[in-house]
Amino acid sequence: MAFDALFLRCLKGELERELTGARIEKIQQPARGTLLLTVKGERRRELLIGGSSGAPRLHFTGEALEKPQEPPMFCMLLRKHLTGARIMEVSMPATDRVLLFRLAAPGQFGEGEERGLAVELIGHAANVILTDREGIITDCLFRAGSAEDARAVQPGSRYRLPPPQKKRDLLALSDREIVELCEARDPGRPVDRWVLESFLGVSPLVAREMAYRAESGQLAAELCRLRDAVLAGGQPCLLTGPEGAPFDFSYIPLFQYGPGYALEKAESFSALLDAFYAKKDAVERRRQRSGELRRAAGTARNRVIRRLEAQRQELLNTENKDWLRQCGDIITANLYAMKKGQTELVAEDFYAGDGAMRQIALDPQKTPQQNAARYYKDYTRAKSALAHLTERIEQGQEELSYLDSVLEEIDRAETERDLAEIRVELEETGYLRAPRQNRRPKRQPIQPMRFRSGAGLLIRAGRNNAQNDQLTLRDSAKTDLWLHAQKLHGAHVILSCEGKTPDPQSVREAACVAAYYSQGREAAKVPVDVTQVRQIKKPPASRPGMVIYHTYRTLLAEPDEALVEKLRIK
Repeated sequence: MAFDALFLRCLKGELERELTGARIEKIQQPARGTLLLTVKGERRRELLIGGSSGAPRLHFTGEALEKPQEPPMFCMLLRKHLTGARIMEVSMPATDRVLLFRLAAPGQFGEGEERGLAVELIGHAANVILTDREGIITDCLFRAGSAEDARAVQPGSRYRLPPPQKKRDLLALSDREIVELCEARDPGRPVDRWVLESFLGVSPLVAREMAYRAESGQLAAELCRLRDAVLAGGQPCLLTGPEGAPFDFSYIPLFQYGPGYALEKAESFSALLDAFYAKKDAVERRRQRSGELRRAAGTARNRVIRRLEAQRQELLNTENKDWLRQCGDIITANLYAMKKGQTELVAEDFYAGDGAMRQIALDPQKTPQQNAARYYKDYTRAKSALAHLTERIEQGQEELSYLDSVLEEIDRAETERDLAEIRVELEETGYLRAPRQNRRPKRQPIQPMRFRSGAGLLIRAGRNNAQNDQLTLRDSAKTDLWLHAQKLHGAHVILSCEGKTPDPQSVREAACVAAYYSQGREAAKVPVDVTQVRQIKKPPASRPGMVIYHTYRTLLAEPDEALVEKLRIK
């Protein structure tokens, strides 16, 4: 991506126009490395700082980010000092990825005080640093170094800008100076490497673009065009891949990827970044928040698999139980010819017939009667183990299926509240340790996903196993239709029929929802079972989400994301 210092220079002009003089009304922290400032200038906007996808950024956003119920400490600190503050100035030092905000804050007792907010977009994480009017750090999003370090980012230390790099500032060079630099370049050195190492604020992406454009020998001319484009404010460009998905972005048009990629101009840099990162960030946030849940369910699943393998091996060992009983019978039939101390009995095998003989190992420390008793006891133990292991294996397979369903619902969790519900489910089923009762935050009941068919019928889909049970067994009419991907883990989907026969199109749309919210989401077609809710039964003592049914019909449905989003009730 081209979020380099030159991109930030272009973005700064856009932000400065709307932020200068604006007042900070609200401060929120949706994720550990992300802040959201609601600012009111000529209009109310939300300024996103940070980003959770390993690519720090700063821009206005229209994305509805989910807010945590309890804000982190740094967010509380910013609220204390900056709520109601007015943004007096937005500046950028040279060509480094740092934006500085000078703020007029209300102060602790109502009088005005000057504050500074430094946003560093360097490396893989953004840092936000709050300072007083003297430049002393009050606190920061990420602390680094110690008090003795020259550039410590710690409360009480003086804030210092990142050290300057030994490169030329392209924006400050004249045409003649750029031509002279290009003429002095080592022709054996790759162009993109030379551009990257010679000029401040240029990303590898833009360096490659310069090399691509300069193949005809016009490197100096292309660098002059790049300088002029940045000084003019740049052009927000989005590059989409062959399938139409966002692929890359820049402040100049990108041609290096060839004709398979389409170039689109965005209305603003904020709109460009919002469109590019919205889906990427949502996926990344879910991945981070679901990590602990996935590890807990995955560890339990692996444990169940190992236990099942051991039990199946034990079950194989019980297959010779009849042979043990037969050995006891043959010993009993030959007691008259045996004596204590024998290590083996060779006698006629009347179970095999045809005069066959059987060799039976004996314990010389036992009497013949005791040896027979030992074989009968081993037979009884194997017989009991057969029934016990069969039952345990069935239970293990059910547990494995349940854990697979939990992993599937983690994959399709859409919000932090979805993941919180899954956590509670894992706590209640014993896979995660539950917090003390007085430490558990109060939870508002989460509602099933809701959709509206083309004919106006309500479609609901469970977000997790516990909600599947609630939706199917308690919150639906017996005449409603129940849909579920066949032999795949997924959501229980209910088509509310209001006592009438639903139209075929509504059934197909509900089947599409069931296919999309299942393990078959990536398939072209998914078989979906359809039956009335009255046909659904829950086996006694079964795990959450587990039901049985016998009367049903099956539809082939396409897991169409576009249709699902069109049907969704916002």
